[in-house]
Amino acid sequence: MNQDTNPSEKLNESTKLVDELSIKDNGPRRNRANRTVVNKDSSNVDKTTDNKVSHDNRKTDEKNSVKREYAQERKKRNKIRRDNNPKSEPKTNSSKEQANSSKPENRKVKKKQSNRPLISVVIPTYNEEDSLIELSKQLERVLERESKNNYEVLFIDDGSTDSTFSVMKEINKKNPKFKAIRFRRNYGKSAALSVGFKAAKGAVIITMDADLQDDPMEIPNLMSKIREGYDLVSGWKKKRNDPINKTLPSKFFNYVTAKASGLKLHDFNCGLKAYRSEAAKSLDIYGEMHRYLPVLAHWNGFRITEIPVLHHPRKHGKTKFGASRYVKGFLDLITLLFTSRYLKRPLHFFGTVGTIMGLVGFGIDAWLTVEWIMGDTFLSNRPAALLGIALIIVGVQLVSLGLLGEMIVKNFKRDEEYQIREKL
Repeated sequence: MNQDTNPSEKLNESTKLVDELSIKDNGPRRNRANRTVVNKDSSNVDKTTDNKVSHDNRKTDEKNSVKREYAQERKKRNKIRRDNNPKSEPKTNSSKEQANSSKPENRKVKKKQSNRPLISVVIPTYNEEDSLIELSKQLERVLERESKNNYEVLFIDDGSTDSTFSVMKEINKKNPKFKAIRFRRNYGKSAALSVGFKAAKGAVIITMDADLQDDPMEIPNLMSKIREGYDLVSGWKKKRNDPINKTLPSKFFNYVTAKASGLKLHDFNCGLKAYRSEAAKSLDIYGEMHRYLPVLAHWNGFRITEIPVLHHPRKHGKTKFGASRYVKGFLDLITLLFTSRYLKRPLHFFGTVGTIMGLVGFGIDAWLTVEWIMGDTFLSNRPAALLGIALIIVGVQLVSLGLLGEMIVKNFKRDEEYQIREKL
């Protein structure tokens, strides 16, 4: 390499170096200028967007302020309403609160307490003024314990001629649970039981006599059988404290009734019985049918059972039933058997009898007619011809009677056979 250099060459190198430096300096300056222009444009855009955002924020602030004012005004109105009416409760529109309030556990349901008594005791009475006070005391002790004081006692005064109803009034004043219904005249035990069943409100209906021979202490035993699922519990006076002229006919009567009805009970006519309300109210009692209430309930499909009960000697008065009761009872049994099978279809009975009689009469006359044609006899001399004609006529009449009975039954409505004079 040469140590000596030409001065002109040095000058040229220095100028080249200056030019390169100037080119490097101009490039960044142009970039800075361009950068400043871009920054100015972007700042203008930012300003416009900021203006829009601030405008929107002002609108939302105004809306929120209006809502707050409306909410405050509504709170004031609700407060005024609560002050004016303290019992009213503010309504909530939130769906959550409504959903919670609709849940059973959050809702307070006011249950209506039923006034229906558990036990109703129906007691037909006729001239029993001496025994009612003692009977009411015994019933009160037993029923308060058995039904937890939820009971009623219905005395049915069957047209008593003594002061029986006055005694009932005294009992009612001391204890309003003891009520009374008074007939205008004596209609019989069936009518008394019928009106008692209709008036009774209890879930279980107890019937008993008013002569103190039926023991109220047997009511818990009757109720236990009802709780087992039976619909009617009949008492059985296994050891009767009655004279032999009542016990022997009663045994025969019960035997015949059991055979005829298919219901095996020892004592159909015992006054001490317990019924479910639906069983008692379903019984159609009329005439002297009170003796056959278990049979009627059995034919209606209710469950029947029987338990032995105590039977005390009679303390006051005399029995109201004579020997005629057995004749009436036998006739009532025939009536019961007939009505149970043919009451709603009388044509089945009358039509069957009439058809048989008509066929017999037709057969007799046909036989006589054949003999007359053969020339062996004359019909005018044969009483059998008149008998055959009579049988045909009677048979047609019985069939017609059955058809009339069918039409009557379809439009038949039994009227009440008693009139009430007074109630307590």
